[in-house]
Formats: sequence, C-alpha cells, structure tokens
Amino acid sequence: MSDPFIEYDKIQKTSTGIQGLDGIALGGLPSGRTTLVAGTAGTGKTVFAAQFLAEGVRQFQEPGVFVTFEESAADIRRNVASLGWGIATWEASDQWCFIDASPQPGEEILITGSFDLGALLVRIEASVKRIGAKRVAIDSLGAVFARFDSDLIIRNELFRLSTALKRLGVTTVMTAERTSEYGAISRDSVEEFVTDNVIVLRNVLEEEKRRRTVEILKFRGTMHGKGEFPFTMMPETGIVVLPLTEIELDQRSSYKRITSGIAELDTMCGGGFFRDSVILVSGATGCGKTLTSTEFIAGGVAAGERCLLMAFEESRDQLSRNASGWGKDFDQFEQDGKLRVVARYPESGGLEDHLIRIKSEIMEFRPNRVAVDSLSALERVSTIKGFREFVIGLTSFIKAQEIAGLFTATTSSLLGGDSVTETHISTITDSIILLRYVEMFGEMQRGITVLKMRGSAHDKDIRAFNIDSCGMHIGPAFRNVTGILAGQPRHVPTAEIERLDQLFQQGTG
Repeated sequence: MSDPFIEYDKIQKTSTGIQGLDGIALGGLPSGRTTLVAGTAGTGKTVFAAQFLAEGVRQFQEPGVFVTFEESAADIRRNVASLGWGIATWEASDQWCFIDASPQPGEEILITGSFDLGALLVRIEASVKRIGAKRVAIDSLGAVFARFDSDLIIRNELFRLSTALKRLGVTTVMTAERTSEYGAISRDSVEEFVTDNVIVLRNVLEEEKRRRTVEILKFRGTMHGKGEFPFTMMPETGIVVLPLTEIELDQRSSYKRITSGIAELDTMCGGGFFRDSVILVSGATGCGKTLTSTEFIAGGVAAGERCLLMAFEESRDQLSRNASGWGKDFDQFEQDGKLRVVARYPESGGLEDHLIRIKSEIMEFRPNRVAVDSLSALERVSTIKGFREFVIGLTSFIKAQEIAGLFTATTSSLLGGDSVTETHISTITDSIILLRYVEMFGEMQRGITVLKMRGSAHDKDIRAFNIDSCGMHIGPAFRNVTGILAGQPRHVPTAEIERLDQLFQQGTG
C-alpha cells in the first residue's frame, strides 16, 4: 500500500543513503535544493555532510564536492577513515572533490564588509562541472560568515550562494553551528530563513547521559516526519537514525503455538505462546527469570529452532554454567548451531547502539526465538524517554520478523512491586508472566502467574513452583494465601475461605 503523503508529494527527493534518515524525510532531501544542518559542537555535523557525499558515491554513483572552511581536507580524510570511506580512492577516480578554503597556519582572518563569495562560487562551479557532481557539502557556514561584519551581508551572500547552487542543479548540505541545544537555530540566526530546508542535530545531556537526536525542522513545499528521532554513530557505518515512524501496526499474527520450555507453563498459557508474540517475565532478583529464559531457549532448541540470547547482566561463561546446573548444555547448543549467546555490559554503548547491534545479530543469525536478559539492566544507560523508545523499536522489529521474543525485567523489591521496565513495556507485550516470592510460615516460596495473554484464555491461578537441577517445576495454586501480587502475602484460614465461598454462592443464587 502506497504512503498517501509520498503519493501526493510532487517534489522529487534525493536519497541521503544515511540509514534511517530517508524514512523520516519521507524519501530523502528535496532534490536540487539547499539543506541547512545545524547543531552544537559534537553533534555530528561534519560526519553528516561527509556521509551525504560518501553514500552518494557508494550507493548511487553520484559524484560530490566537499567545501571545507574549518578542517583541512587532510584532517577530514583522517577523521572519517574509521568509517570505512575510501575518500582518497574516490578523489583519484573523480568521484569526490575537495575545495579546501580552511585557514592556513598563520593566516590572519579579516572581518570586512567588502569580502564576497564570488571566487568561491567560481571554484565550486568548476569542480561540479569537472566531475559531474550531483551533491555538494559545505562545512561550515559559520566559519566563512565570520568574515562578514553585517547580518544583511550574510543574508545576501547566503542567498547568492544558494541561488548559484540551485542553478547548478546539485543537492546541497550546508552545516552551521548553534550555541545551545534548544535556542536559536544557527549562530547568526539568518541561515535558516534563507535555505530551503533545515535539519537540527542535538546532543543533549540529561540525567548525566548524552542522547543524540535529529529533527527535520522544515522542508519547503514537501512533507516530512515530525519531532526528534534518536541517532548514533557506528564504526564502518557512520550516522544511523532510529525512526519510530517506520513502525507500522501491520504485522501478521500467527495462530501457531510454541512451547515455553515448561510443560506446566504451556498449560497455564492455554497451550503455549504464540509464535510471533513478545513475552515479558517480571520478578525480583533470584526468583527464576534467567531460568525461565533458559527454559525458553532449551524448548526452542528441542523443537529444532534457532535461538539468540542477548545478555546484559551475566557473562557468556556464567550463563553456560547456570544452564548446566539446570541440565541444559548451552555449549552443545552453540556447537550444533542452534544457539548464539551475545553478552555485553549495558555501559558498553548507548541504547541506540545496543538496538542496532541486536537488530544486526537477528538479521545475521536469523533466529526463531530471541531472549533478552534483562531489559532492566539497560535502564541504567538511558533516560526514561530514551528507554521507552528503545523498547518500542525492539519489540516492533521482533514482531516484524515474526519471531518470538522473551524479555526479563526486575521488580523494585523482593516481594514484588512495580518494575520501571514493566511500566514501559507492559502495554506493547502480548504476554506477561509474573514471578513472586511468597513468605509462608517462616519459609520463602516462589509463585508464578500469567497476568496477560493476548488472544488466548489462560490460567488465572498463582501457582507455587520450585527449582532443582532439572529446571523449573510448577505445582498447585496457592489456595489459602492472599496479597501475593501486592507484595504482602497473608495466610487465610480454611474456615475463612469456606465462609467467603458460601457468601459468594448466596450472592449468586
């Protein structure tokens, strides 16, 4: 089905080639026009400009011209080498051309009203025609406009520059500095009014955590996604945008059931989980969440399925040792090609980095099941808003792949209570399994219940379970205990239960 916004959008667009960006730009940057990319120091403006040209060469065989006013061409080549862009090779084959207008050592920069861009425009036009360029990047406007002593002159020269580039028929990206993340769009507060399009990059510090976002502020005469979208910079890739606008509620739903790995839990769930469902297992530390994910994986392997375990709390060897203690041989599963275990500390990257890596592992390994243990550990490296976006992005991707996903989350207290993770994921999961400690007569027992099961009837009981060397064993329901889910279990005498049963029977008679 075609997108109605794109269908009625008559302005031709040029794909940036930047992963995820074309999604929120609804096809790319308006062709033959100038786009201002504004941001504070460290937001990725130069990388954006260079990547726009690099992807033009790599993906679309479109040559590009890079005009630099600050860093030298040699510095830019070195700085982007880690991204795997062979700029020197492209220069040799006339696919990339530098116009180096950066200050030379010892050069004095004069601020004057008589300076103009005439000579620069001649150089740009000559380079564009020589290599047949389709794209131009200018980094950055602030450096050249510092030579002018009047906002009126800046406006006139920028208009002159934009007009000349349009006449050449190239699609152009210009970068400009900002002094604050949510203040004026550019330092001179002129550029955004003259250019056709404005994209804002931010690198906000919130709760001692940095979070990069991109916002399309305006596209003249064409539609685009609204709001801020997270992005990150990855080795060998560059900028990767994570657009929630690509998430559509059009996934197919399967009626096929799969095992949880625990026969009694399958019965409680009405016959097992649905093949393409997302399951949340919530409980206190030590109550059996990792075991539940281990049983989920073992059940998949036994059914001939491929399983991926993303671990953020325990190392691979520790997980293997734990599994062997429950009679599950992770090492053998891996040797048979049925399991891949990826263990990383949450602090090894931002949530955007983790999401990209999880997606990459899924696309490479092509599992039938994915377990993430645990989501709660990832809360440490993000704000609440960033965490919710991560959860939405992950669950929607797993659903789109039509595979089963099981996530674990840790509650705030031993006997239950709310989980921050549970709060942000409960509405977008298909099933919720709660694990709770139950204190009875000086003994700590464990309880399990199916709180939610979309599209299926399920057991409403809270059942006792125990753990031994063979795994989890679910027993009968707690018939004489109340307040378990509230974290305040209380024993109810048998006589009181019988009296309440009689009252209910009388009320329904």
